Amino acid sequence: MGWAMTAGQNYRCTILRYTEGVDDIVGGATVTGTAVYVDVDLRIEEQPAQQLLLQQGIEITKTFDAIVLPGNMVIKERDEIEITFPSDDLRYGTRFRIINARPASMNTRDPRSYISLVLVRSERAHTIQ
Repeated sequence: MGWAMTAGQNYRCTILRYTEGVDDIVGGATVTGTAVYVDVDLRIEEQPAQQLLLQQGIEITKTFDAIVLPGNMVIKERDEIEITFPSDDLRYGTRFRIINARPASMNTRDPRSYISLVLVRSERAHTIQ
């Protein structure tokens, strides 16, 4: 398996979809995560946080813009992305929730097509040491 990525892409990821499983013995439903796409080329960029919220120490939601290839995948809001390559990167193993998925305006069969994503990951601005 080669690790060559498409030009312009800086990560490889797995796209997970969460579904509700069957009820267990005591009646509680279990949530399961299924990998719907593996080894997907990804470009991700962090958007700047709002400075006022950072200064106040409020929990902020970091927003990320991403592009995934190819553009013929079915990606839904609330799916998650887990970074799987490169393994020596700080974001390796990090998960992001998809809050918006927009396919490119070209035909999905076009090899140049892609999907634009908006992702979130919640982090605390300040913690008590």
